[in-house]
Amino acid sequence: MIRFAKEEDRFVMAELVLVILKDMELPFVKEIGEAKTLEILADAMLEPDYRYGFRRALVNEIDGEVAGVAFGYPDKEEATIDQPLDKVLEQYGLSKDMKLFIDEETLPNEWYLDTICVAEKFRGKGVGSALLEALPKIASRDGYEVIGLSVDRANPHAKRLYEKHGFEVVAQREISGHLYDHMQKRTS
Repeated sequence: MIRFAKEEDRFVMAELVLVILKDMELPFVKEIGEAKTLEILADAMLEPDYRYGFRRALVNEIDGEVAGVAFGYPDKEEATIDQPLDKVLEQYGLSKDMKLFIDEETLPNEWYLDTICVAEKFRGKGVGSALLEALPKIASRDGYEVIGLSVDRANPHAKRLYEKHGFEVVAQREISGHLYDHMQKRTS
């Protein structure tokens, strides 16, 4: 069942986001460690305007478990989505100058799928596809006709999945030192 995330989903969602952050080899995770990153993410998810705030998330729930999650936001919010993390970092005695992300990811006039991740035991069962199929409703609700995303060029499996769902490469970008294809899809 696809539904909006709830506060109590944040611990599982943090674990799923950490999978992506580790794949991206972010300095933040290397510097403070996985356990502390998980704690910080789970707390930051309570901040509604944060990049990974639970209100920005859709989950695919199977038999009462969060099987997968997707986080996204309108392009016009990119400049502010990481500001709520500053408050959480200060609560942990860390400098608010620490950043998870420094590179811009969105293109103009798109609703951006920031992160999608499926729990390992649910992979290959259509969980990610169901989340992708639900995104146009959210983008349209927010007034957007285009959904964008970035896929690591070293992950052809994910790229094929996005292509299967109608996404096409429109640009290339470097994010956190990795090359990404920027893909888009019209909602209508």
